[in-house]
Amino acid sequence: MGHSFLRKSLAVAAAVGILTGAASAQTIKIGVVNTFSGPQASFGEMIDRAFRLYIKLNSDKLPPGVKIEIINRDDGGANPDKAKQLAQELIVRDKIDFLSGITFTPNGMAIAPIATQAKMPTVLVNAGTSVVVTRSPYYVRTSFTIFQHCVPLGTWAAKSLKKTFILVSDYAPGHDCEEAYSSSYKPAGGEIVGVIRAPVATADFAPFLQRVKDAKPDALMVFLPAGRTATAMMKSFVDLGLKSSGIKLIGTGDIAPEEELPNMGDEAIGTISMFHYSAAGDRPANKAFVAAWRKEYGEKATPNFAAASSWDGMAMMFDAIIKQNGKLNPDKSIEIMSHFKTDNSPRGTIYIDPETRDIVQNEYLRETRRVNGELQNVEIETAAVAIKDPWQAMQKAKK
Repeated sequence: MGHSFLRKSLAVAAAVGILTGAASAQTIKIGVVNTFSGPQASFGEMIDRAFRLYIKLNSDKLPPGVKIEIINRDDGGANPDKAKQLAQELIVRDKIDFLSGITFTPNGMAIAPIATQAKMPTVLVNAGTSVVVTRSPYYVRTSFTIFQHCVPLGTWAAKSLKKTFILVSDYAPGHDCEEAYSSSYKPAGGEIVGVIRAPVATADFAPFLQRVKDAKPDALMVFLPAGRTATAMMKSFVDLGLKSSGIKLIGTGDIAPEEELPNMGDEAIGTISMFHYSAAGDRPANKAFVAAWRKEYGEKATPNFAAASSWDGMAMMFDAIIKQNGKLNPDKSIEIMSHFKTDNSPRGTIYIDPETRDIVQNEYLRETRRVNGELQNVEIETAAVAIKDPWQAMQKAKK
C-alpha cells in the first residue's frame, strides 16, 4: 500500500506541476489582418515570413514562460468592410494583445475606430497614406509614408528631368504621391505635363501609357501597389516603346519590388526609385537580415520593403513585451512603442516620432541594375537622412 500511495502522490504532484507550469506560461496573441490572396498576395507572404523569422531568431529574449502566437486573417486586398469585420473578430473572439498587418490604407481607416474603442495597440507595417496613423491614438507605424518617398523624388527629378507625366493608382496613397511629388518638383522648376489616376485593380496599362507616350515627357513618375500590378505596368512601358523613346521611368520603390524583379527581367534595368529599403543595401544589419532570410526560405528568396518594416514591427512589439515583462497594458505598450528606436534595422537607423507615432528613416535613391547576374535595386545615394513625414509638417504650417 505504501508504494501505491507513493505512486499516487507522485502522480498528483506531477499533475500539479503541469497545471502550475500551464498557469505560469503566457501566450501573447498577435492578430494580423493582411492580404494573402489576389494580385497583392505577396504582401501577406512577405509580412508573415518576416514576423515568423523574427520570432524564431529572437524568442529567447522574451520573458520566461512567454511565447508568441500569430493569428492571420485574409482581407483579400483593399476591402475595408472585410478588414473591419476581421479586426473585430480578432479582438472580441480571439482576445488578441496586438493587431498588425494592414497592407492597404482604406483597411486601416476602417479598422481605426475599432482599435481606439478596444484600446488595441496596432502596428501598421505597410499602409502608407499620411493621414491613416492620425485616425487612432493606438496606431503606430513602422513602414513609411508616401510623402517620405515622393517629396525627395520630386526634388531629385527637377534637377535634370524638366517635364513629368504622373501616373498613380486612384486611391489615397496615389493621391498622396501625386501631391507630394508636385509639391517639391514644381517649385524647383519642373513641369507636370499630365496626370492619370488609374483604377487600383487595373492590369491593362496600354491605354494610359499611350497617352503618356504622346505627351513626350522627360519622365513618367508612377505610384501603384507593389506586386504583379507593377510587372504588368513595366511590361507595357517597354512594349509600347516608352523606354526606347527615352522616357525615364521613376517612382516609389513599389514599381520595382524585389520579389517581382525576376518576373520583370532586364526590362526593369535603369528604373529609378526613391525608397526606404533595398535588399541590396550595403549595411551590416541588412546583410545579416538577407542572409537569415535566404537560410530560412531559400537561396533565391529575397525580402522586400514590407518584410523589412514587418521585421522592425515585430522588434517593436518584442520591445513592448520585454519592457513590461510580459504583463501587458495597452496604454503602456503604446507609450513604449511610440519611443522605439533601433540602429539595427535592415533600413539603417530608424525611430518613432513620439508626437506622431510615425516612422522616421532614411530615403535612398535606387537604380535597378544587374549585379553578378542578379537584378538588384542598387542604392546610389542617400537622398534624405532621418526624414519625418513631410505631410505632417505641411499640416502644422497650415495652422
